[in-house]
Amino acid sequence: MKTVLNALALIATLLSGVAIAQSLPDPTRPPPSIEGGSPGAGAAPTQPAPSGLQSIIRRHGGKSAAVINGTYVELGGKVGDATVERIGEDSVELRSASGRETLYLTPGVGKKIDSTQTSAANQPRGKLKKAKP
Repeated sequence: MKTVLNALALIATLLSGVAIAQSLPDPTRPPPSIEGGSPGAGAAPTQPAPSGLQSIIRRHGGKSAAVINGTYVELGGKVGDATVERIGEDSVELRSASGRETLYLTPGVGKKIDSTQTSAANQPRGKLKKAKP
């Protein structure tokens, strides 16, 4: 009897976790503007509209694209009065009548090249340098 009660308690605990997880929004789901529908049940109506560069989609065989201000835009497309001129690894360059603007996925975060890795990468493979005594 005790084993049956323990099994039922375990099943109830597992099912409650599934119920809680179903109410969470899917973090991999594209923004509603791409899907063409209204925001899902997981999106809170009080959230502010997204602004800036949210995502970059790089394609080897097709046009690269980006999600800017919650809108899907391909290379050459328009964001307001600006045209998407270049889509890089972590940035998008826009051109408008007022000039050029670069949007970054992670503003304020820059890449730094480690000089020790750079010199090791330039060495031919199969050849080892002897360490100096």
